[in-house]
Amino acid sequence: MSNSENVEKMRHTLSHILAAAVKDLYGTTTTVKFGIGPAVENGFYYDIDFGAMKVEEERLPEIEGKMREIIAEKLPITMVEKTKEEALAWAKVEKQNYKKELIEELPEGEHITFYTLGDFTDLCRGPHEENTGEVGAFKLIRVSGAYWKGDEKREQMTRIFGVAFGSQQELDDYLKMLDEAKKRDHRKLGKDLDLFCFSDLVGSGLPMFTPRGGMIRNRLEEYSLSLRATKGFERVWSPHITKVDLYKKSGHYEKFGAELFMVHSQVNGEEFALKPMNCPHHTQIFDCKPRTYRELPIRMMECTTDYRDEKTGELGGLSRVRSLSQDDSHVFCRRAQVKEEVGVLVGIVKEFYEVIGMDKLRVRLSYRDDSDAYLGDKKLWDMAQQQIKELAEENKLEYYEAEGEAAFYGPKLDFMAEDAIGREHQVATIQLDFVMPGRFELGFVNEKGEMEQPVMIHHATMGSTERFLSVFIEHTAGWFPLWCAPEQIRILTINDTVSDYVVKITTLLDGVELEEPLIHNALRYHVDARNESLGKKIREATEMKIPMVLIVGPKDKEAGEVSVRLRDGEQKVKLEALAEFIKGQK
Repeated sequence: MSNSENVEKMRHTLSHILAAAVKDLYGTTTTVKFGIGPAVENGFYYDIDFGAMKVEEERLPEIEGKMREIIAEKLPITMVEKTKEEALAWAKVEKQNYKKELIEELPEGEHITFYTLGDFTDLCRGPHEENTGEVGAFKLIRVSGAYWKGDEKREQMTRIFGVAFGSQQELDDYLKMLDEAKKRDHRKLGKDLDLFCFSDLVGSGLPMFTPRGGMIRNRLEEYSLSLRATKGFERVWSPHITKVDLYKKSGHYEKFGAELFMVHSQVNGEEFALKPMNCPHHTQIFDCKPRTYRELPIRMMECTTDYRDEKTGELGGLSRVRSLSQDDSHVFCRRAQVKEEVGVLVGIVKEFYEVIGMDKLRVRLSYRDDSDAYLGDKKLWDMAQQQIKELAEENKLEYYEAEGEAAFYGPKLDFMAEDAIGREHQVATIQLDFVMPGRFELGFVNEKGEMEQPVMIHHATMGSTERFLSVFIEHTAGWFPLWCAPEQIRILTINDTVSDYVVKITTLLDGVELEEPLIHNALRYHVDARNESLGKKIREATEMKIPMVLIVGPKDKEAGEVSVRLRDGEQKVKLEALAEFIKGQK
């Protein structure tokens, strides 16, 4: 058994020990009903219905203490099989209606496994450790609400989540990372730094960006667009609503119809949808006039907002929203051109993430699985999946393969970036699509005068701007690079005797334009000349994470210099050298 399988077995065992502890502590005073308790990445959880009893994080030490008692007893964990009839009888006696529902969904004739530790028995496929003493290091960390089976129309349960590792050192390192992640939480920083906000009157999952937050997202989007513009991509525009027929033809309605926001015309009752993605629209731009092979590749890009009717319980900050902006691109090309076009897109991704300081990239080759969740001929898929693997190797990308992660119309190269505290996030993507051009009957005239079907390559550099910002804010902890910081420089005056000197400084700043990575990036600065102590002004500038602070006092004026305060220290800079000094900062 691999190490990952051993860790998963350990975590799964802990979820059952958690359930046993809960039943032992509270089972005599309330009817505790159990949902599911799987092992997950970095830990485990159990969804539990406590009835009228409210369980909050204050109870976690008590539950964890009981778990450690059970672990210390080294209770054997044994497995028995029951028929479906026997399993249903067990669920009835134990008053476990959620387990009953799970059992009823199992096929007739299947032998159903149960695991027992001490006097606690649970429906489970396993596997588990041989006894409760073989579970490594763990800690319960969180309580949250969770709908049964993820359906917001069903019962709301209490989810108790724990983390677990093979050694105490691994656990300590992970808890340290969680503590750092808490400080970097984009939702907290978004409020503290005045970047974005939500309103109950606007609606859940619909973020609004302040001038400061808008400045950051605009700089990032402009940079993403500028990189692609240098490679021959041209901007297009598509409307925010469209007839549902478009998504029926593309296949999105069949796969994601429940996520569409529907709009009905009051004039003629015609049914529209708010667009959830841009690719079907771009096929129609391609198809709006006859095409020949001489025009290919055709490269389109659009930065636009899409809308998806996400479940309320799954929304969270900027990570999961209902209005998402995408820096979207689509290439229509011949099969012989795919290699070169993907190489160009890989280069764009590498440059973008190197500039923003997230250059630790690896690629997930996202393939289909054997389910019926995908469109198109299996042979086409096999060919496309082999092709993206070859492309990853030819572009010297560090990659791994993952089944079941493909888009429903084609396999993907999903770029995974590591942030400042070691977490991995999916960011950019490149997708090969042989399906949608066929569904829309796209074609161009080749050299022989025959109609040929193009290949469609989907690409996003950031993906969703909102989701990317959630990652970027936490990666930087709010200390944004100078070029995209909403307020790049703050000038602090010691007293009002330096007003005329501050005018000289601001005049100089008005003439400075940062050329990397955006051309004509004029400086954004603010003068704090309030009658407040210098210490208070410095503290406030630090709290707002201003990358560069210029401190100006009578002695600076006399010497013709300024005190420049950066994150890593303070230094004196002559006024005539200030412009070049600023241009040299990242």
